[in-house]
Amino acid sequence: MLLDDASAEFHDFFERHYAELARLSRLLTGETDAADDLAADALIALWQRWDRLRQAEHPLAYARGVVANLARERIRSATRERRRIALFWSPGSQQARSPDVAAVVDVRAALGRLPFGKRACVILRHAFDLSEKDTADALGISVGAVKSQTSKGLVELERLLGVQAAGDLAAERGSR
Repeated sequence: MLLDDASAEFHDFFERHYAELARLSRLLTGETDAADDLAADALIALWQRWDRLRQAEHPLAYARGVVANLARERIRSATRERRRIALFWSPGSQQARSPDVAAVVDVRAALGRLPFGKRACVILRHAFDLSEKDTADALGISVGAVKSQTSKGLVELERLLGVQAAGDLAAERGSR
């Protein structure tokens, strides 16, 4: 099958960036199973606009923004579903839950406890090594908001993980 230039360009874009977009999705949502679906949905949205996006200066930044928006909507949808279930859940049938100490130590669990904006900024800045400007572009917010959300997110991670674990993460980031 012969591909036209636009199809070939998109195919190349897909091959180069699909894994990264799936990883971003997994980190934002904390759902391994949903990561591939969200990345695929984002790439479908890009394909539908590829004639315009292929001339864009940074189509990957747009793709990251689409993934972030899809992840945000998935989280909101899951939250609404949990609230609906809670309305019909019998309080007597709930079992006592003991705190999961190991989850507090786990970085992914700690990231999952951050509000979406802070989580997205921390992940894009530190896991994906994006600049503040690229992070702002991907999330559709200002550079100042990225600085603020990243800083607050790291403080919250320090609180969740303990100062030593967060210090180790920062040291690892600095050695790259």
